[in-house]
Amino acid sequence: MNCQWCGSDTAVETGNTVYWELPDGTKTIEIQDTPAFHCSECGITYQTDEMVQKIEDQLFLIDTSKLEKSLAFDTLMAAPRLLKRNYFDFSK
Repeated sequence: MNCQWCGSDTAVETGNTVYWELPDGTKTIEIQDTPAFHCSECGITYQTDEMVQKIEDQLFLIDTSKLEKSLAFDTLMAAPRLLKRNYFDFSK
């Protein structure tokens, strides 16, 4: 895959830990094993725009008061949603 930052074709799928501020701004959480790409050319590890949107949507649609301070990506994505989709995302 081509790196979104430097254009090199050395980007490979990986996972990493990210830190995210909740939509209401009350706290941050650690999300472990988040799908990512790592480029050995420029050294950056990043999430795609689509993955960032997926995380943002999920955090907007669940009861974040029940989240632990640290959790796995799969646990976050499996949390029950209060809404079926993000009705406030007008970019689609």
